[in-house]
Amino acid sequence: MQEKVPLPELQGRATRFLARMDKRHGDWQMAAIFGRLNQYYFCGTMQDGVLLVPHDGEAVLWVRRSIERAMQESEFPNIRPMSSFRDIANEQGSFPDTLFLEKEVVPLAVLDRFRKYLPVRTIRAIDADVAAVRSVKSPYEMTLLEQAGDIHRRVLEDRVPGMLSEGMNEAGLACELFSEMVREGHQGIVRFGMFGVEIVVGHLGFGENSICPTAFDGASGIRGLGPAAPVLGSRERRLAAGDLVYIDNACGVGGYQTDKTMTYMFKKALPEGVIGIHEECVEIQQRAAELLKPGTAPGEIYHAIMEELSPEFKEKFMGFANHRVKFIGHGVGLFVDEPPVIAAGFDEPLQEGMVIALEPKCGIPGVGMVGIENTFAVTPGGGRSLTGKSPGLVPVF
Repeated sequence: MQEKVPLPELQGRATRFLARMDKRHGDWQMAAIFGRLNQYYFCGTMQDGVLLVPHDGEAVLWVRRSIERAMQESEFPNIRPMSSFRDIANEQGSFPDTLFLEKEVVPLAVLDRFRKYLPVRTIRAIDADVAAVRSVKSPYEMTLLEQAGDIHRRVLEDRVPGMLSEGMNEAGLACELFSEMVREGHQGIVRFGMFGVEIVVGHLGFGENSICPTAFDGASGIRGLGPAAPVLGSRERRLAAGDLVYIDNACGVGGYQTDKTMTYMFKKALPEGVIGIHEECVEIQQRAAELLKPGTAPGEIYHAIMEELSPEFKEKFMGFANHRVKFIGHGVGLFVDEPPVIAAGFDEPLQEGMVIALEPKCGIPGVGMVGIENTFAVTPGGGRSLTGKSPGLVPVF
């Protein structure tokens, strides 16, 4: 069983958050954390409740359900039960007119119930502030990410080739992959901050199914089980000789996730031109990783990479047809899609302790999605891979 998040770790996170709030919002009086993943970050437990953080005074985690589990799991020093937000109002007394909360997370219905008992007039967002604090990982967090990365490497680089057999369908491979990852220590769930994203195992496809259009804001695609469940993989598409196999998924330990993409050639090599495009993606990742140093702006890395690419290559880079994205990497942690993003407009310099997934890819009609993705820790010497060093496009004969 996972150990409790240590109290000094929780205290350090709170200190960084308070400092950020003082710097960015000098007039703030109260912040409310409703999102369960952010509650986990600050309290070490995920329950139905709200964490109230005052500018002056002690933060309180109010829990409706389950107070027993919260007390068992968390080292957070001030956890109190509530049956509804009325209990907070009865104990809180005066409450500020302005409340800072996660606008990207809190449903209007929950906010209305909160306001029924607590006289909040103005709502201001703290999503970017919490994300900025979370973006720099502590040694404790980095240990969990390294564990996730090692599982990711073992399964995708070493185990998947032995799972591939002619005639199997995508859904069957996805089930085998998920089971193996959980056996190796994966937490069994992947989490995205993007609204409405549902992921079971990841993006997995044989051949052109890996560039099937989806609503997901990423380079690759997936056909999935159907319109009601564009996830897991197709039951109809079966693996045949000459297929490209594409797997892009996350692995999590203790909440912290790494992101990795591997590709495989099944029983027959792809055309040399396709292999050359893949190899260029691998080289792009290496060049970008060398730039993952403290003080470098993500936007600078993006522009440096894009300026090196030929117009012809750009036409298929980071997507396919008109389904291309304008980034080459993104932060990872408790969410797979965290800031900073390696894209234009992200000008705040990288810091040591940030963790970035780099994913240069190209979609090729008639073939599918080639390319690579690994998760890197930002260090003074450049990006350090947490998820292995295989160049991908592994031959499976």
